[in-house]
Amino acid sequence: MPKLLNIITHPNEILREKSVVIKKTDILKLEMKKLCEDMTLTMLEKDGVGLAAPQIGKNIRLAVVNTKSGPLHIFNPEIVKFSWTKEWGEEGCLSVPGVFGQVKRSKTIICNYTDKEGAPQSIEVSGLMARVFQHEIDHLDGILFIDKAKKIK
Repeated sequence: MPKLLNIITHPNEILREKSVVIKKTDILKLEMKKLCEDMTLTMLEKDGVGLAAPQIGKNIRLAVVNTKSGPLHIFNPEIVKFSWTKEWGEEGCLSVPGVFGQVKRSKTIICNYTDKEGAPQSIEVSGLMARVFQHEIDHLDGILFIDKAKKIK
């Protein structure tokens, strides 16, 4: 049974640490599957569109993104291509409650990652999904949207 996790909020220094790569053997462990379920429940219950492991106090390169086809767990994600075209859009964050700002992000990205079964994957996403992927991967690098945002309110 998945459980609701506590969200770490700014200015907690955990949010500023660069997360470590997860070994394939660790991805396949039962406790990692449980963590994925807990993170998914937490993201959905808190009305998030994404949640990165540092936001729940884990310094590992894992995020969950709520896509049209359901939650996608991305281990060790790496953006390998950013589109030249960028756009401004409003962002908020479960770790920075009540704060919103305009952030300029690439419109389209290609992201390589490892899935829950330990298999390498590549995905091209645009629009809101590209924004969410970039936001969550920033978390894994210790970067918050408020570091990049303009017109913060």
